[in-house]
Amino acid sequence: MEDIMPTIQSVPLSTFKPNPRNARTHSKKQIREIADSIAAFGFVMPILTDDNGMIIAGHGRLEAAKILGLRRRRQSFWTV
Repeated sequence: MEDIMPTIQSVPLSTFKPNPRNARTHSKKQIREIADSIAAFGFVMPILTDDNGMIIAGHGRLEAAKILGLRRRRQSFWTV
């Protein structure tokens, strides 16, 4: 089996597109808690997207990053 290595790039938050079919919502309190966690520990969990930038998981993390005034984040891109 061939080793699969990610490419890590710094991308603008504007490239992430919220999925209109996202079933999960977060209260303002939850978004603030996520923002506090990111401020304290950094992005431990990634924002997962498809090849077009549509968010699969991480809508709350994106909103929290916006609250923190972040404009870019490091993103891993995997090609399989």
